[in-house]
Amino acid sequence: MTLYIVTMLAIGALAGGFITGLAGFGTALFALGWWLVVLPPKDAVTVVIIMSLIGGIQGMIEVRHVINPSRLARYTVPALLGVPFGIAGLAVINVFILKLIIGCLLIMFGLYSILRWHMPRISSSTPWIDVLIGSIGGVLGGLAGLSGAIPTMWVTLHDWNKADRRAILQPFNMLVLGAVLIAFVIQGKVTRDVLFLALLAFPFTLLGARLGLLLYRRVNDEQFLRIIIWLILISGVVLVSREWAYVISQI
Repeated sequence: MTLYIVTMLAIGALAGGFITGLAGFGTALFALGWWLVVLPPKDAVTVVIIMSLIGGIQGMIEVRHVINPSRLARYTVPALLGVPFGIAGLAVINVFILKLIIGCLLIMFGLYSILRWHMPRISSSTPWIDVLIGSIGGVLGGLAGLSGAIPTMWVTLHDWNKADRRAILQPFNMLVLGAVLIAFVIQGKVTRDVLFLALLAFPFTLLGARLGLLLYRRVNDEQFLRIIIWLILISGVVLVSREWAYVISQI
């Protein structure tokens, strides 16, 4: 393994860990761009999932005191039930088209939220919609690794503080990604090479997550919401750009 590969791995791990520590999600958004340059796609994605779980531990500890078990269960239980359906759907669904649709949706939502900042906020309980959102997130997680896309947009519409938002997003993403990782283990995708790469990325991910958490503690509720909305927009742009870049590279 060359110094260049190790450097790219470290930069991606720092960036992914930082954004996870700051926002509670988004490791793949900031890590994959670096790792796909030097790693095979299947290895890069598997390492991202492992690092997402490792980087999210500190965030879970940060919001453990505000986690509402019943509210969280409305999202996570149907999501975990939806993961196997998403994995099974890989055989019949065009994942490229799906990613483009989700990416465009993220872009439109992000732009709309930025241009019309003072939107009405949901203050009442919405249990059945929460269940639906969680189910969609689980299916998309198993199908395309996009478990957090719809739930992230949904929580931005609520009249919650930053800890309440994170208390949904962080454990939701960790549980769904944990289920996906178990599926990867069963499928034999967690190889010795992947474990070695994860071991190299481990300290940089932890350092990035720590730095992100330090910034998270300094921003107020409105600033945190703005960060999430901008990340939604950036996620959509990165997702659409990455998919088209891959298609063009195959021509």
